[in-house]
This record gives sequence, structure tokens and C-alpha cells, in this order.
Amino acid sequence: MRTRRARNGDNLSILFVLCGFLFGYTCGWTPIVVRNITQLGPQITPDVTRVSRDGGYSVLLNGQIIWLYDDTECLDRDGKQLSFVSNTAAYAEDANKNVSMLVDFGVEAVGKDKKTGKTNYAILADTTVATGGWISFSRDELEFNDKRKGIERVAIWPGTSPTPYSTSQALLFAPLVYVDNKPQDPSKEYQARGMTLISIAASSSGPTVDRQGDLIISGLQVAYGGFSSVLGYTSTAKPQDLNDRDVYLFGMTEAGLQLARASVGQLTDFSKYSFWDPTQLRFIKNPPELSEKDFKRVYLPGTFSSGSIFYSPYFNTFLMVYFNKYVDSTFRIRFLDLNAPVGDDPTWPKQGKHGKGIAPEDVEALVKYAWSPEQELYKSPPAKGGFNYAGMAHPEYFNREYFAPTLYPKGTSASERRNQWYGSSLVSEKKAGGDGKHLLLSWTSQLRGGFGSGIYQVQLAKVEFDTIPDNPQGDFPSAAVSSSTPTLSLAPSVQGPSVTPAAPSGPHTLPSRPASTALTSTGSAGRITQGWWSPNSSLLFRRCRALVGVLVLLIGWVFGDAVW
Repeated sequence: MRTRRARNGDNLSILFVLCGFLFGYTCGWTPIVVRNITQLGPQITPDVTRVSRDGGYSVLLNGQIIWLYDDTECLDRDGKQLSFVSNTAAYAEDANKNVSMLVDFGVEAVGKDKKTGKTNYAILADTTVATGGWISFSRDELEFNDKRKGIERVAIWPGTSPTPYSTSQALLFAPLVYVDNKPQDPSKEYQARGMTLISIAASSSGPTVDRQGDLIISGLQVAYGGFSSVLGYTSTAKPQDLNDRDVYLFGMTEAGLQLARASVGQLTDFSKYSFWDPTQLRFIKNPPELSEKDFKRVYLPGTFSSGSIFYSPYFNTFLMVYFNKYVDSTFRIRFLDLNAPVGDDPTWPKQGKHGKGIAPEDVEALVKYAWSPEQELYKSPPAKGGFNYAGMAHPEYFNREYFAPTLYPKGTSASERRNQWYGSSLVSEKKAGGDGKHLLLSWTSQLRGGFGSGIYQVQLAKVEFDTIPDNPQGDFPSAAVSSSTPTLSLAPSVQGPSVTPAAPSGPHTLPSRPASTALTSTGSAGRITQGWWSPNSSLLFRRCRALVGVLVLLIGWVFGDAVW
């Protein structure tokens, strides 16, 4: 008969074995591992003497990458204002030679510099912040700005990246904002008027824009589309119905992200929208209150200030890259976890639609699976003026699968349904390791802070993801791509330094992983240093963690017998 001490030794051994197993293998799987981050510096605007602008949103159309900006101020070499409008647009000059170089439109000569004799150039110098920009004002907006005479103004800020609905056109829900230059209450410096819908195209003479009505969504509603929009199949789509598309519109609130859905042909009619109700796991007709604070009724609880939602051909799922409201200049990232279905819909089990992954058009997956916990992606370096804002991702770079296959013109062969590669001066397609393995990021840097006197600059960086580590639950399968093609037609904000606590999980979020230290780069193209417990940690750290688990297991086995 064994002694009690021996039995205690066995128990202790088993305990150490379990601890080793848990330590090495249950730290939370994620496909997102960062290999390198390269800081690229500011965007370059050689056509303009000096420019201060914020935002930095983009879309690929007709072989041109269009960049959109919010408030844009052109200055002379001494800092004197030459022009100021509420939005501008530019083309990437040659994204394969230099991703930072831009070609601006509406540039005009505005006299000579008194010291140097050089000509000053400004964007839309014949337009004022009260009379418009690249996106024009309506008559009532012009009348309001004229009446208020600079005390208060209406601004139109693009706010997020446009959503292509073909390879030559895109749509964008842009916020209309009342800007008070001298608010009695600082929290009311910016007041939402609502959302306007614009369509965008690319011509040889520059990007063009057309407003689809005035006020599509009232400022009393959630600003749907203001965070991001994704276009894809309807829930009942069949192969012969590919002309029909739904747009999923994400809007920010104090409690997180809310979600609305509308067909392309009904985007101008808010009464035709439906709204996701997490408590019923379905879309309903009544929109949630803008002030909704019950996290159970929020699509994705949390804090958000800017971001991008897009399909990644590298990860074969949707990614969300964003800034929150912690004003720490840090990019966060989540992935749509196809191993975490929401509800028990047999069409959407683990590993995607019918268990076979998801295609770029499978936007219904956004309500059928949970988003992963938040991970820190990259802490962008702030300038002297303060925190960075307007963090965005630009998946048209380093990615020949930017467009969903069904957005190409009818009759396009399968081999031709791939856009051009952009960014080859940084990484060639041959050496990239796959579409979407590299990702361009942008943010607005405050060179000089201060309302009315700030100087702002859009900065760039490139993320290189590492090899996707093995998933103990099974990898996401490659998505099947349809070869059918529709022809679509479109029917007739700077975030302040507020800090809000992280929100509890909702039905579309998985339980949080252990807290991780921030990622930091060790030079312009340095290796990323990560926290030991970070879910972002590299494959090397994962293997080390597993090795430590094995060592604990062995120590426990020996220690359990030796001590007792």
C-alpha cells in the first residue's frame, strides 16, 4: 500500500503537468503575427507650396488610387494661409515608384514669395472653407455658411475610405458637421448634422464626385457608414441574382459600433434600411437609439474613432484595423473568427459558409461570426503637436485581390480579375509572400496642435505579417470564388481627446485575451518587439512559450518524486 506522501507526490506531478500544458498551449490563438513594420514618413505633395491636412482615406478605381482628405489648408513658406477648404482629393502619382508621392488637382498659382521670388501654389484657391471643396455644398449649406460668416460653418469630411461597387466607381457616406470656431462648451466644437452619400469615379483629368442627395441620414441617428462600409451578396443571393448587393454600414457610438444594412438601389432612402439587433440575432426595421448604452444591444461594444473593415485574401477573412479613443496613437486589429459562429445557423458553421471558408462577397458572415479580441498592431510615433488620429488601413496596396471577383466587368476572364500590384518599390509581388501579407497604414500627425492654428500631416507605414501559425481548432479554408459578374449602378471627423473605458463583450466579441504590451519598432524597418504574453507574439515566442511549458512539465514530473 502506497503512503500518503507518495500519493501527494503523484498529485503534485499531475498538477505540474497540467500547469505546463495550460501555459504552453492555451494562451489564445491568433493568425495575426507581425513580422516587420516600416515607417515610410509623410505623404509628399510637390504640386503645392505647403499643405496642412488631415484624414487620408483611399480607394482604387480605374487603375488610379484616389486619396481623400478632410480640412485642407495651403500655406506659403512663412505660414500665411493661401487657401482653406473642408475636403480635397489627390491621386497617387506612381504607387510603384513611391507610395508617398501625390498629384493634387485644382492647384493654382497664387502670387510670388516676397523673399525668394518663387511662385506659391495652393489647392482650390478660388474656393473658401465656406463655399466648398472637392465635395460641393448644397444651396442651404452655402446659405448657412454665408449667414454665419466664419463664426460657425458646415463642413463635409470624407471621414473614411470609399467602398467600390465596381472597378470604376465607389460610394462613400461622408459626415456633415457643424464646426463652431468659439464654442461656449468645448465639447460642442463639432456637432453632427448627419450623413450625405456621394459617388466617386476616376477620370484622366482627376477624381470626380457626385452627391446623391443632401441629408441621407439625420444627425439624430447613428452615423451609419461613417466608420466603414462593406458590399457583398444579399442573404438570399443565388448565382443568377448577382446584380443585387447589400451594403453593410458601420457607425460609431459612445458604446461601440452599430450596424445597418441596405441594398445598393435603396441607399438614398433611410426608411428602407434595416438594423442589426444583437439580442435577436437578426436585422429589424427600427434603428437603435444613438444614445444606446446597453452593450447587449450594440453590434460590437468598445471604443472606436476611425478605421477600416475589409476582406483579406491572406487571412481569408475580414479584418478590422482602427484607432480607438484612448489617444495613444495605437493601431488595433481584429479578425472575424470563422471558428466562433454566433447562433446555430447551419449555413454558417465553424470554418465559414457550409464549412468551406468565406469569399469577399460573403458580407453576411459579419453577423454570423464573432470578432476576435482586440490586439495591438502598431504604436505610431506622435509628433510634437500631440496624439495621432485618423488611423486607416489601405488594402489596395500590396494586394492584387482588392476587388471582389464579381465587381469586374461582364465577360472578364478569371485570370484577368486581378488588379495591378501597387507598392513594388517597397516589396515586389514576387517576393511579397501573397496578396495582403503586407498592409499600408496611414494616420494624421499633429506637427503643431491647437484649434485654428494646427499643422497636420498624413504619415505612412507598412506592416508585414508573419507566417500564420498553426491553429489547434483547424485553419480557415481557402474561400471559393464565384466567376459570375454583375453590373452595378448607384441609385438616385476629427476625434477629440476623449477617453472611454473598454466595453464589455457582446455577442460579436470573444472573451478578452490576457493584456499585452504594445508593439514597438526598432528602426525604420526594424524587428518588432512584443510582450511575452502578447497574442501578437511571433512564432519564435510561441515556440519558446511551448518549450517553457514542456520544461515545467518535466520539472513537475521530477520534482513530484524527488521532494516526496
